[in-house]
Amino acid sequence: MKLFAVCCLLATGLVLPSAARACNVDAGYRQMYNLDFPGAHQTFLQCESERQGDPLPHVSNAAAYLFSEFDRLHILEVELFTDDSRFDARNKLKPDLAVRDAFMAELAQVEALTQPVLASNPNERDALLAQVLANGLRSDYAAMIEKRNIASLGYMKTSRKLAQHLLELDPSCYDAYLAVGIENYLLGVTPAPVRWFLRLGGAETDKDAGEARLRLTAAHGRYLAPFARLLLAVAALRDHDRATARSLLAGLSSEFPNNQLYGRELARIPQ
Repeated sequence: MKLFAVCCLLATGLVLPSAARACNVDAGYRQMYNLDFPGAHQTFLQCESERQGDPLPHVSNAAAYLFSEFDRLHILEVELFTDDSRFDARNKLKPDLAVRDAFMAELAQVEALTQPVLASNPNERDALLAQVLANGLRSDYAAMIEKRNIASLGYMKTSRKLAQHLLELDPSCYDAYLAVGIENYLLGVTPAPVRWFLRLGGAETDKDAGEARLRLTAAHGRYLAPFARLLLAVAALRDHDRATARSLLAGLSSEFPNNQLYGRELARIPQ
């Protein structure tokens, strides 16, 4: 289901701690948004080497692998998420097996590093961040590449619960609002019977609250602000607000000139 898949996209929006910032993880994310995946991998691998035992460089490198597949397979095209029939008719995609193996290996390393920490201290923020990211990435891969929507929903639910716990510990973690906000908004636009079913599983389905949280990430997030702006552009197009969508996409195109996705999607919007 389209909404389940999009909801999972970027629960990856969490603030990385000061230790990871010293390794220039933020630069790696900007390289990723600019489609410089070799550069992003090099940056994240350097962080892995410098920060032995820190799970965040590993999950960030996994994100770069996932986004490289999204780019190769044209998954993030806005039209795919605004045209329900096109999304529902999409085929199961053929993954790059080498990328899949590298992606899974990084996530396995995240699990090995975070599980013992959280077992002894469930409030350890670095480990929580990495787990939210990892579950969001697994959800993205399952939904968007493997077309396993039920499995994707399970990972999304776990990611959202962890994000809520993290926000209780630190409400100023603005990127974390993406993980909860996207669920609220995108599940909030599903038909009423579906919303009722999702609420039984603990999902939040308030469209307006979700959009407000996405705006928090777009305005104040350090790492996922660009992705939040893309999602807000999708939301604007679904609401037939072309002016807002054009403004958001124009800003992204200017900020990340090597990412042709933004310019292509901007050109598709009628004046």
